Amino acid sequence: MTAMVHDQHVTQQEAEDALLEGFLALETPEGFRAELIDGEIVVSPPPIDRHERIITKIVKQVYKNSSVDLEGVQNVGFTVPSGSGRPTSHVIPDIAFAPTEADCFDRGLVWGSTDGVVLVCEVTSSRPERDRETKRRCYAGAGLSLYLLVDREARSTTLFRDPEGNDYRASVTEPFGKGLLLPEPFGFELDTSEFT
Repeated sequence: MTAMVHDQHVTQQEAEDALLEGFLALETPEGFRAELIDGEIVVSPPPIDRHERIITKIVKQVYKNSSVDLEGVQNVGFTVPSGSGRPTSHVIPDIAFAPTEADCFDRGLVWGSTDGVVLVCEVTSSRPERDRETKRRCYAGAGLSLYLLVDREARSTTLFRDPEGNDYRASVTEPFGKGLLLPEPFGFELDTSEFT
């Protein structure tokens, strides 16, 4: 991305810095969230009931069935480093999980690190391609070992694992109604029957 301003050439880094500055200065209405994903500012409205019900069902299962004590946090923002020519992103997964003992969710930070996070989850809404493609690449690029995608349009749940570069090397997809095995530190089969 290059631009000319008052006959001065603006470098890609200067343009990215200006975009980040504008993004960080945004004031969104209550309930809305703003993300900077691959150089695009994305403002999302509050999620609808069905979206939140799916998140609640995942959280309940994780707390009840996981083999270690995990903490799940919603609406926590992560700074995802750039890579392979991509700008730094600021993403907010629908929910992120980490071992409670890791104490990695610093609520004093607006945009934290993904260090210690073992799984992020997205439930698709109005623009599912963003969760299927763009955010998947962001999470893989950040080295997040597990990405759970609940795709309401496709009526399926996918677990991506083994990040390499800007994507995941492995994934397994199951239709709603069929269990999906979550590896350690979860160690249980996620019941997707109530995601419909």
